[in-house]
Amino acid sequence: MDIEGLQKRLRQFALERHWQPYQTPKNLAMAMVVEAAELVEIFQWMTPEESAQIAQRPEQHQHLGEEIADVMLYLLQIADHSGVDVAAAVERKLALNAIKYPVA
Repeated sequence: MDIEGLQKRLRQFALERHWQPYQTPKNLAMAMVVEAAELVEIFQWMTPEESAQIAQRPEQHQHLGEEIADVMLYLLQIADHSGVDVAAAVERKLALNAIKYPVA
C-alpha cells in the first residue's frame, strides 16, 4: 500500500471540493469515530461465531470492507494533517508492543 500516494490523493480530493478549512485533525478524528461506530454496528448483534464467518456473507463482507476503508482513510488524513509518518509510527508501536508483551 502506497500511504504517501493515498494521502496525496486524499489531499487532492479535498482540494477539489474546497474541504481544506474543515479538515483539521480534530474534525477528522471525530469523523473517524463516527465511521468506527458504523464498523462496530455491522457486528452489533452477531455472535462471535457469526462475526468470524462474515466472509461467507458477501453483502455484509462488502459493507465491512467499505467501513474499514472509511476508518483507514480518515486515519491517513489525520496523520497527514498532523505530520505523523504512519509507517514509522507503526514500526515503533510494533517494537514497543514486543517489549511490553514478550513471548511467554
